[in-house]
Amino acid sequence: MDNKIIYLSEQGFNDLKNELNHLVTVERPNIIKQIAEARDKGDLSENAEYDAAKESQGLLEAKISKLELDLSNARILDESNVDTSTVRLLTHVTIENLENSMQMSYIIVSESEADITAKKISSSSPIGKGLLGKKEGDIVDINVPNGTVKFKIISIKSS
Repeated sequence: MDNKIIYLSEQGFNDLKNELNHLVTVERPNIIKQIAEARDKGDLSENAEYDAAKESQGLLEAKISKLELDLSNARILDESNVDTSTVRLLTHVTIENLENSMQMSYIIVSESEADITAKKISSSSPIGKGLLGKKEGDIVDINVPNGTVKFKIISIKSS
């Protein structure tokens, strides 16, 4: 088992707890019901519904186990106490692509909280890794799938 500590905001921790609760109290009983209904249809050796329900159950149980492990290894970061002298978890960073002058703003979060639509990028993503530990004004070369891009760090704020 991977016992890697993950750092989360309080909201991220609560979101994981709520997702786990939903899987255990809603999804698990639904799959158990599906298995029971499929079993009632007779011969299990040729019952595709039963096989599909059992496979869904296995995937659900794996997801539940991962969430339980993540929650047991989670540490909640105090968002009011984030040091903004460098880019780190839970900092809000604005960067400029020096090739096209486009500016982007992201909050650096743990992998489990990453959500590009909410402008939250993982600290383990190429951009997240490239920005960690850097200061305002720094120019960084970040390897992305399309090659290497130069970014300038415009500002670092607490999220």
